[in-house]
This record gives sequence, C-alpha cells and structure tokens, in this order.
Amino acid sequence: MRTKILILTLLLFALFSTKAQNNLEATQKPKVGLVLSGGGAKGLAHIGVLKVLDSLGVKIDYVAGTSMGAIVGALYASGYSGEALDSIFNNLDFTKIINDDLPRASKAFYERHNAERYALTLPFDNFKLKLPSALSRGQNTYNLLSKLMLHVSNVQQFKNLPIPFFCIATNVETGTQVLLDEGNLAQAVMASGALPTLFQPVTINGQVLIDGGVVNNYPINELRNKGMDVIIGVDVQDGLLNIKELTSAPDVLIQINNFRTINDMKVKAKKTDIYIKPDIKNFNVVSFDEGNKIIANGEKAALKNLESLQELPKLNILKSSVLPNKIRNDSITIRGIKVEGNEKYSRSYILGKLKLKGGEKVSYSNFIRGLNSLIATNNFDSFYYDLEPTEDGAYNLVTQVKETQTTTFLKLGVHYDDLYKSGLLVNLTKKRLLFGNDIASLDVVFGDNVRYNFNYLIDKGFYWSIGLRSRYNAFKKDVNAELLLDDSQISSTGLNKINAALHDQTNQFYVQTLFRKDFALSLGAEHKRLKVTSETIVNRSSEEEFVFESTDYFSAFGNLRLDTYDNKYFPKKGVYFDSDLHMYLFASHFNEDFESFSIARAEAGYAFSVSPKLSFNLQTGGGLKFGDKSTTTLDFALGGYGNNLINNFIPFYGYDFFSLTGNSYVKAYFSMDYEVFKKHHITLEGNWANIDDDIFETGEWFTLPNYRGYALGYAVDSFIGPIQIKYSYSPEEKNSVWYFNVGFWF
Repeated sequence: MRTKILILTLLLFALFSTKAQNNLEATQKPKVGLVLSGGGAKGLAHIGVLKVLDSLGVKIDYVAGTSMGAIVGALYASGYSGEALDSIFNNLDFTKIINDDLPRASKAFYERHNAERYALTLPFDNFKLKLPSALSRGQNTYNLLSKLMLHVSNVQQFKNLPIPFFCIATNVETGTQVLLDEGNLAQAVMASGALPTLFQPVTINGQVLIDGGVVNNYPINELRNKGMDVIIGVDVQDGLLNIKELTSAPDVLIQINNFRTINDMKVKAKKTDIYIKPDIKNFNVVSFDEGNKIIANGEKAALKNLESLQELPKLNILKSSVLPNKIRNDSITIRGIKVEGNEKYSRSYILGKLKLKGGEKVSYSNFIRGLNSLIATNNFDSFYYDLEPTEDGAYNLVTQVKETQTTTFLKLGVHYDDLYKSGLLVNLTKKRLLFGNDIASLDVVFGDNVRYNFNYLIDKGFYWSIGLRSRYNAFKKDVNAELLLDDSQISSTGLNKINAALHDQTNQFYVQTLFRKDFALSLGAEHKRLKVTSETIVNRSSEEEFVFESTDYFSAFGNLRLDTYDNKYFPKKGVYFDSDLHMYLFASHFNEDFESFSIARAEAGYAFSVSPKLSFNLQTGGGLKFGDKSTTTLDFALGGYGNNLINNFIPFYGYDFFSLTGNSYVKAYFSMDYEVFKKHHITLEGNWANIDDDIFETGEWFTLPNYRGYALGYAVDSFIGPIQIKYSYSPEEKNSVWYFNVGFWF
C-alpha cells in the first residue's frame, strides 16, 4: 500500500511539474509584433508578406501600421487572412473607389441631371474661384472599410481585436503624431491614410487628421513599447531618386518629402528584427492596376527571410482564408437612427436621402445605395457612421455629418449637335439660397442658339418637395409640313418641308416625392409660350415671316420616373421608365378655336451585359392624344438623334429631325454596345415605329412597323461628355443620315 501511494505521489508530482514547465515555456515565448509602412498602392506588398506568414503559421501578437499599412494591418488584425485580403483587393475597382465614383442610380434625379451636363465644377464663393480641398472625399473607401469591418463594429478598444492593433495619423494643425487605438476602426485607418490633396482630412475627437506618414511612416518604437520582443517590419517606402530620375517638378517635390522618412528608416531598419523590403521601385503610389505584381513581390521578399520566420512562435490553428461570417450576410436590421452634426439640413431630409426610416431590414447593397444618395447631393463634406450592434443581432445607426461650407458653384460645359449646333454652357448653382435644404441653378447657353434653363427645388426627402422650372429653347430646322399645316394647306402650297424657327419658353410649378423609394412622382402646373415662324411662307400683307403659332398654353401635368441605368449614354445594366400626362386646359387668343386636349406618353427600357465589354439595351415607347385633335404643333414628331429633346420630339434613326409626325405613335429600339477599349464604344442600333393620327383607334399600332432605321456608330466617353458619330440608314427612304455630337447634351 505504501508503495502504491509513493508511486501515485511521484506521478502527480511529475504531472504538475510538466504543466508548470509548459506554462513557463508559454510565458517565455517571445511576443511578435508586425509593423507595416505606408506607400499607397505599393502597400499591397504587405498582403504578399501576410500570405507567407499565414502559410508558416506565424503567431502575430500586435499589428501597427501607417497609411496603406494601417488599412491592410487593420483588416488583418480584425480576422482576415492574407489569402482573403488577396481575394478582396483583386476584386476591387480602385479607380471608382478613390475617385468617389458614385453609381448613377444612387443619385437623385436632380443630381443625376447635374452630373450629366457639366464638364467642370468649381467652388465659387465671394466672387472668387476656389479649388476643392482634395480630389476625393474618401466616402467610397470608408463605405468599403465599414462593411469589411462590420463583424468587429462592437470593438471600441483596438487591443481587443482578434490581434491587437494601432495606427498613426498626423494632427494637421500642430504637426504632431496621433496614435489611434480606440474608437471607430474604419474612421481611424481613414485618418491614417488621408494622403494630402488626394483625400480630405478626417476629424476625430476634435482633431483634424491627415496621413500618418507625414510624421511617422514606420511606428516601430511605439510597437516595441507595447511589449514586443521580436518585430517583423515591412518597408514599402520609396528610395531616393538619382539625378537622371529627377525629370519633373513632382519628382523633386516627392524627393524632398522623402528625405525625412528615408533618413528615419536608416535608424528604424536597424531596430527591426526581421526587416522585409519588397522590390517596389517600378511602381508608384497609384499603381493599383498592377496589384498582382506588387503582392507577388511582397511574397518574394518575405520568402528571403524564410529561415528567420520559421523560428518564430506558431499558431495552434492556421488562419482560415474564409471571410468572417457577418461579411457574407447580405442584409442588416437597423433599429434606431441617430443623426449628429447637422445644422442646415433637417433629420427628415437626411433620412429621406438615406431612404431609411428605422426599425426595418435592408440589404447591405441598398444601405450603401442610400449612403451614396446622400453623398451625391454634394451637401456634405463627409458622412461617417457607426453600426452599433444591439442585443438582438440588429444595429443602431449613429451618424456624424459635416455639412459643406461652400454653397456656390460655377459649372461649365460644351456641346455640338445637328439640331442646336454649337453651345457653351455656363451655370451658376447656389445652395441654401432661401432655406436650409434648397438649391437654385441657372444655365445659360451661348452659341448658335441662345438658351437658358432655371431650376429651384426645396428638397424635403420623403416628404413632398417643391420646385420651380423655367427654360427657353430656340432652333431653326426643316420640319414636316404636316406638323404645321392641315391637309388642305399642304395641297394648296405643295410644301412637304418648311424651314421653321421654333421658340419655346416653358414655366412649371410642381411638387415631387419618392414613390416606393425608387420612383419619382411629380405633379404640377405648366405655362408654355410656343412660337413657330417661317421664312419659307411669307405673309403677303406685310412681307414678313409667317407666324404659324404664337400661343400661351396652360396645363396640368403628372410624371412618374424610374431610372437605374448605370450610364445615361452607354448603359450596361439597369431599367428605365418615364411616363408623362399633360392636360392642356387653356390657350391664349392666337389659337381661337382651342378646345382642351391631353397628351400621354410612356417609355421603358432594360439594359444588360453578357460580358464586361458587350451590352444590350432594349426600349419601347408610345404616346397618344385624346380630346380635341385640331392643335397639331404639340403632336409627336420622330426623327434625328439626341437627348433632352423638348416637347414631344422623339429621336429616330434613319430620318432627319421631325420627319415623321402624328398625334400617336409606338416605337421599339434595340442597341448593341461593344467597348473595344476603355471608354471607346462601337454601337449597332435599330429602331422601328408606327406613327400617324389615331393609330390606337385604327389598330395601326399593332401592325408591322411602317418606318425602320438602323445606325452604326463610334463613340468616345470623354470628360466633356460623349463624342459620337453615327451613320444611319432607312430602308423606306433608301437614304442615309449622318449624326454627330460632342459633349454632354443640354
């Protein structure tokens, strides 16, 4: 018995001794820190290094980074593996992200209209032109990071992330460094990467912060102070250029900026236990299109240190390349919404743009679309938000807005087409003119046909917005005589075409609201002053130009629109619907026999792609007049090519402007667009139509088309708008028509 007790005692002693030894070894394992420097696109090399660390199972105890190193480091610290980051960054369009390129469908109709008219927009305050504070607000970048970091949105202290983390930013007012290790993770790394002139500064806790690389691009000392024993450092900074490489003023400025950081690295590199320097000399800070090569160079550089890395402590389980579960979740439930920082713009206005009411489940894509809709108003310099988790798995949305202080803008555009000819557009836009959420805009077009367009809108989001419009258009063109003369007049004069000068001034008062969140419903009253004259027919009594029309029309109208095309001129996806009803109730004395009538029309379209370069667009439309039919100047007229045509003029390939007329029509349209190079398009298009008087009564609308037209075109989508040339042909006319235009249509 004593022997058994002795043996048992020895076994227990050995067991406890082994456990104590294991605990001692665990406490003696060196803590490993990872520091990642800034470098813009060159920072993608960090991902290659992380892939090697993961493959070796290296255990990282703390991550520190600056600028791009902060972005990659924060994602790694929040649970992403190197492989997962490689997959994420390879599927990003960095041009759209950096340039704040917002999806067209996310913009309100008014803002969408603005974006598709002007080639240049400049802030204009106190009669002085100003330059924007930065090329990008960084909103797309922030939205992306917020989504990727949604699964750690409840972590306020960065030391509590799956891997503890901090990053460095610069206080732009004092020039001192700021260590960010708590708060909103996405906002912190945005501040660390706010490269001056590219991204605007980020305000955190009252401090205006910019890129941390200005003061500390490689925070190794701060990381060592966190108790790290071994530090792996990845340096993607530029080296100094020689005299042959300094070929421009920007090269010299970059060289001057690099003096301090390169001198710092001479000291800091020696403090780094495992120093990894990828070969990134042939890349620059915006070489995102060569991301695969940069990542591969990061892997090569890490493998050169393979022996040292293999000696480091290992993870019990290798990092998974699977994305965190909550990122794959396509919808979120938002319980409450808190708006902070707004002064001029009401809470209802902001929620109306966000298309959120609280207490509802929304897809994450629709949530981002709402954010884009708010940013597209250009009323806010920044819109930061937290999605704070609730106990039931939902989120509270806490927003912090910064309203823009610039309220006046000068905008410019140029255009040429076959109808209005040349035009220079000058626009003055004023926000908050009379109310906190209003906008006034005046276009004046100088050129062959002087025009103007005035808009005023009090935008109330989900509630009924109030607007005023006034526009004036004028042009001269040969038109179908049937648009201006009756059958007896045509017989007596023998005219088929009349050279007419049209002057149209239209004034509208309307109210508008969102219908089912995506449709814009407008109701209003309109005054139209329409004057049509011609020198083809001379007034015998005065030998002056003949006046066909000089009438004031008064009408009520309703309009319902939906437009999710991703591009107005070259759509690759989306749907389009536009319907309009005008009830003409009164007219001035010139039209002595006037009786009320109504005109209704509708158009619908669907665009889709079968490959990144090849897309199709299908459209159909029609219209009819009911009531009195004697007033013909507002009837439908098909022919020509264009956008934003006034009244009931409808583009139709194969025919010149206003060649086909009638009080009712149906039309079908098909296009095939092949993008041969970026922003270079070859288009093949066809349209078919029936148009005449009362075709819905005679059944003519449902027969084979009487009119056909086809077009082959080449277009360049330039910064001033599309530059297009089209050759069109009509089998009925056996004649060809060329169309040519430059710039956005206005």
